[in-house]
Amino acid sequence: MDLNSKELVITKLEQGLPAITPAFGAALAEACAVCLSDQRHTQGVELKVKGDFTDIFKMYWQEVTDQMLRCWNDSEYTTEQAAYGIALLIIQELTEYTVVERSRRGTGFDYWLGKKSDNNELPFQNAVRLEVSGIRKGDDSKIKARAKQKLEQVSSVDGNLPAYIVVVEFSNPLGFVILK
Repeated sequence: MDLNSKELVITKLEQGLPAITPAFGAALAEACAVCLSDQRHTQGVELKVKGDFTDIFKMYWQEVTDQMLRCWNDSEYTTEQAAYGIALLIIQELTEYTVVERSRRGTGFDYWLGKKSDNNELPFQNAVRLEVSGIRKGDDSKIKARAKQKLEQVSSVDGNLPAYIVVVEFSNPLGFVILK
């Protein structure tokens, strides 16, 4: 398969995932659209995936309206929500996992992942953690520093359980993925 033929259609978040309602998925998709438009990207811009995975996705999102810009005016919050959206789509595309539950504050990670093939009777069987971070505009050193910080964060809580760390950078779209 040609690497350039892969797509991340961000509006697919509106269909929901096991632990993402369609309404929340739509909100994440809006945040992604605002962040990508803010960086002056056009439809089909390439998201490079680096780290423990290497891939390229062309991204597509909905048109950003003035109402969306007013709604998503908090840059830090918007970037965080957009990073969740991109990270969940990347994990869905590149691994056998999907999001099965939001973790509670203070656990050191954002979401629980479970195998897509599992029935939902035992959602935490072979569970993996997901920690996500978003950077609106940053260079390689900032991305690597954030990944290192997040790696330490998930290791300090329960070093035995596997975890994916995904740092999403929006100015030169990058998904930096580490499997701990």
